[in-house]
Amino acid sequence: NLFSLFFFRQTSQLLCIVTQEKGTGPNLEEEPNQTQHEQKSVTGSAEKMLIEEKAKLEEQLKEITDKYKRALADAENLRQRTQKLVEEAKLYGIQSFCKDLLEVADVLEKATESVPREELKDENPHLKNLYEGLVMTEVQIQKVFTKHGLMKLNPLGAKFDPYEHEALFHVPMEGKEPGTVALVSKVGYKLHGRTLRPALVGVVKEP
Repeated sequence: NLFSLFFFRQTSQLLCIVTQEKGTGPNLEEEPNQTQHEQKSVTGSAEKMLIEEKAKLEEQLKEITDKYKRALADAENLRQRTQKLVEEAKLYGIQSFCKDLLEVADVLEKATESVPREELKDENPHLKNLYEGLVMTEVQIQKVFTKHGLMKLNPLGAKFDPYEHEALFHVPMEGKEPGTVALVSKVGYKLHGRTLRPALVGVVKEP
């Protein structure tokens, strides 16, 4: 690894220095005690240099390792953020298109509601067939919405939720708990759990 390579190089250089110092040291005619003392001094100096160099290399290795770990953590965080953005783009990229389709669904719903039920008789086959066709179209478009994660919000009688509902007015109503939805003027929709269009509602107020 990196530390072993550095340490090997520095050790080789120091051993060369020690060898040179030995080669240029005192000759054999000097006194044995003096020669041994000088050899011990040179060896001690070399060992000290090796220890100091080892400590420096360990510190450098620690710094490099810390930087490497931080770089890995940053890269992983970036990968996760990018993946989340890509997933959200896939889920909510059709948001604008869905909003336009909601207007079509609203028209179909209003059309079916406007047909008098008492007029849907066999004696009036054209109106009956037209109504049934509208109902089938409305059912099919809701199936398509569900397939793509678009769900209808019809909160009649539910507790008012400012994240899903928009209060148009407040009305007193006996027998109804204050803060609940008394009337749905326009249904809302959620796309993959996120409110795409809040439901327009009337809310029961305190008497």
